[in-house]
Amino acid sequence: MTQIAPRPQATVRMPLLREVYGRLLRGLRTRQARTLAEVAARAGISVAYLSEVERGLKEPSSEVLEAVCVALGSSITGLVGAAHRELRDLTTDGTSTGGRVLDLTSRAGSSIVAPLDATTPTGTVADTTGSVLLAA
Repeated sequence: MTQIAPRPQATVRMPLLREVYGRLLRGLRTRQARTLAEVAARAGISVAYLSEVERGLKEPSSEVLEAVCVALGSSITGLVGAAHRELRDLTTDGTSTGGRVLDLTSRAGSSIVAPLDATTPTGTVADTTGSVLLAA
C-alpha cells in the first residue's frame, strides 16, 4: 500500500502595513474618480511613486502619506485608524479574530482591550463631528 505524503497547508500571511495603506489610499482615490496623475501632482510626488505606494511596493514616509491623504481630502489619522481596524480584524489565516488587541488610542493610556463595537463599517473613520475622513 502506497502512502501519500500530506500536502503542506498554504499559509495566508498577514498583509504588510504598506499594503494596507496602499489598498486604502487606492480605494479612496478610485471612489473619488480621481487619476493617479491628479493626486500625485497635488501631493508633490511622481505618478510612478504613488502607483507603487498604492500597490504596496514602497514603504512611504509619514510625510508622503500625509501629503497623499491631504491631496485626497483626508488625514493621516484617518488612514492609520482605518488600517488599524483592518489589521485588527484579521488573524494570520485571514479570518476574523474577535480577539484582544493593543489599543494605542486609549485616552487612559495604552492597554490591551477587546475590539470596540464599531458604529461605522470596517475601514471607515469618522471624526467627532461625524464626517467621514477615510473609507475603505
